[in-house]
Amino acid sequence: MSAADWSADEMMTVAAARQLRDGTVCFVGIGLPSTAANLARVTHAPGLVLVYESGCLGAKPDRLPLSIGDGILADTADAVVSVPEVFNYWLQPGRIDVGFLGAAQLDRHGNINTTVIGGSYADPAVRLPGAGGAPEIAASCGEVVVIVRQSRRTFTERVDFVTSVGYGAGPGDRARLGLRGGGPRTVITDLGVLEADPATGELTLTRLHPGVTVEQARAATGWPLAVADGLTTNEPPTPDELAALRALQATLKATP
Repeated sequence: MSAADWSADEMMTVAAARQLRDGTVCFVGIGLPSTAANLARVTHAPGLVLVYESGCLGAKPDRLPLSIGDGILADTADAVVSVPEVFNYWLQPGRIDVGFLGAAQLDRHGNINTTVIGGSYADPAVRLPGAGGAPEIAASCGEVVVIVRQSRRTFTERVDFVTSVGYGAGPGDRARLGLRGGGPRTVITDLGVLEADPATGELTLTRLHPGVTVEQARAATGWPLAVADGLTTNEPPTPDELAALRALQATLKATP
């Protein structure tokens, strides 16, 4: 298949779905993370356990949910528990393998902003939806995968507000703050894949999507982007992955 057969968003979503291994427990955010997680479940990872913030454990929706309160999640879940139980029993003790998050802003150390843009907290230029459960997901999951479109507006040298801590200002900050989870190991964008350097915590470009250049990735990043010596190119979406993704996306349009 050629790049003309899929969009950048489709490549990004497929690449994100491929990060999820069968049998793992995944805390899922709504939007792109939910689309990618459900794509993984209907393709290569049927045993993926999806946990939503609303208390739905092991949800198996046959369409994309509109929100964490969508009834399809409770209807198809193995169990529905209270929100405090999700956080106090499942998330904070480290029982979740992977947290899947989006971001409005992201910096070189994987810190996420979904709170305010510009100005002060009390008087911002833009007030965003806020934290939700993202700070706890970023703090406590075994690892975090972030899916976000890449641009200089999103990939900033310094986030305007740290909603969810990645690696703080660098090595040692997570331990100093008492965060038990592994942090944002992987960031998947519409241009490629970045991974946190084990020594510095800095996001490093390790894979490009087909047809994307290093120059394009650097131009869409608000800091001097590090590039791995062994930079590779992702495999394009397969026909089966594209068909499954488009079928899922069609369910949103069909939802009353």
